[in-house]
Formats: sequence, structure tokens, C-alpha cells
Amino acid sequence: MVPILDEHTLDFISHSAVQTRRLGARLGKLLHSGDVICLEGELGTGKTCLTQGIGQGLGVIEPITSPTFILANEYHPPPPHPVLYHIDLYRLDDAAREVEALGFEDYLYGEGVCVIEWADRGREALPAECLWLSLRHISETKRGISMTAVGERYQGLLQEFKKNAFGI
Repeated sequence: MVPILDEHTLDFISHSAVQTRRLGARLGKLLHSGDVICLEGELGTGKTCLTQGIGQGLGVIEPITSPTFILANEYHPPPPHPVLYHIDLYRLDDAAREVEALGFEDYLYGEGVCVIEWADRGREALPAECLWLSLRHISETKRGISMTAVGERYQGLLQEFKKNAFGI
């Protein structure tokens, strides 16, 4: 796995679902209450797999599943870890409007970590500052992952992740 970088972006390849979870766990260990992680990518690119890793890094013990039909799941790891809010915008027709109508602000600006699948569908309703992860198919087992930091907190987070995951 060779990372391609600039100041605000990291692009790399995950060679398996296990590696995607491991990278998610490394990211999860760096997250704090109030952090918002936005995931985008086609079906089957590994958004839920990455979220499972993030949950593992946060100390979540129970299985993490996609909240596609219920929109949001909450996972409560043991203290001192923050709650994980796992949101899926796939089924919303007008996600930007519905995110506001359904009260997602409580998640977005709450005390937990928010991981949002299909975040691109509700981009207008999401915080301006966040960490965007775009996942793409490369082959049956390989996924390309681009991380883009928007805002000072997330630029620092991206730098920590680069050091933690790749030693750079």
C-alpha cells in the first residue's frame, strides 16, 4: 500500500476487507466527541466495513451493521470512549431536507462520533468541517480510499492518521 498525499488529502489502496477494517480501527482510535466522518462511494465499496473498523477503534464491542432501513444506529462503547452514531442516508429521497426534518443535528452536533454513509446525498445539511472519505472499487478485493480533511481539526486528524497508519 503506497499512499499518495498532499497537505489535505491522502489517497491509498486497501487490499482486503480485513485491511479496510484495520485502517478504520486506526482512524477510530484518533476520533473524539463531535467528530464527523463522511463516507461516499458506490454500493459494495466498503463503507460499512470501514465503519466496523472505526467502531473497533472506538472500543465498540457489539456487531456494527448498516442502518440502511432505520437510518441511524447508536453504539455505546465502554467509557471513556464516545458514542458512535452510524448514519446511512441511502434511502432518503431528499437527504438534505430530510436530515434537518429528522433531527440529525442531535447526532451531528452531539457528544458522539458521527459516521455517515452516503454522506454526499446530504452534503448541504452536513457540517462544513469534517473528514470526507471516498471509497472506490479497484478490483474484487481492492478498494481505493481518498481522505480529504476540511477544517483545522480534520487537517490535524489526517496528519495523525498518516503518521499512525503509514509512519509519515
